[in-house]
Amino acid sequence: MARYKGPVCRLCRREGMKLFLKGAKCFSDKCPIEKRNFAPGQHGKDRKAKVVGYGLQLREKQKAKRIYFTQEGQFRNYFEKASRTPGVTGYLLLQQLERRLDNVVYRLGFAVARRQARQFVRHGHIHVNGRKVNIPSFEVRAGDVVTVRENSRKLPAIEQAREFSAHQTVPTWLELDRDNFQGKILNLPKREDLPINEQLIVELYSK
Repeated sequence: MARYKGPVCRLCRREGMKLFLKGAKCFSDKCPIEKRNFAPGQHGKDRKAKVVGYGLQLREKQKAKRIYFTQEGQFRNYFEKASRTPGVTGYLLLQQLERRLDNVVYRLGFAVARRQARQFVRHGHIHVNGRKVNIPSFEVRAGDVVTVRENSRKLPAIEQAREFSAHQTVPTWLELDRDNFQGKILNLPKREDLPINEQLIVELYSK
């Protein structure tokens, strides 16, 4: 499956905002968007066109895809599933994305970025309800318990992530037991302060 492997800081610059794809670097002065807050490329500084209509909807969809590290087909499947489910489509779409296991690992502070969380899941460092799950897109449910495998807790990357996230706030729908490397899903995700206007995504796919 094709996956973007280039410099992720270019993606933040393209969207004109921090997507927090690089972990600690995003919070430091080394973040490229602090120095070059314009689109990447030869003509990045000269792009003054006003984005409206379809362009605005497209940028919002691209932003969501990049934040949650999904591919186009997978993202489209999320939308179609949300549109078939009774309720507000945009809210259900974000709820599915937030319930991804790699996102939950990131939200609990076991990884500094979603890409790192995806790697931890793929390598078998994460258990759900006591069983190893190595599928990053696995959707957790209310009551599930997510833990770091005992033999993996002393890995430098995981220890570094825990130190980095010690002062970050855990979402209200999650409960973190930092000492035991464990998190519990209390209920389904709520619409929190995400930099995404899901209504624009719904409008784009509804055409």
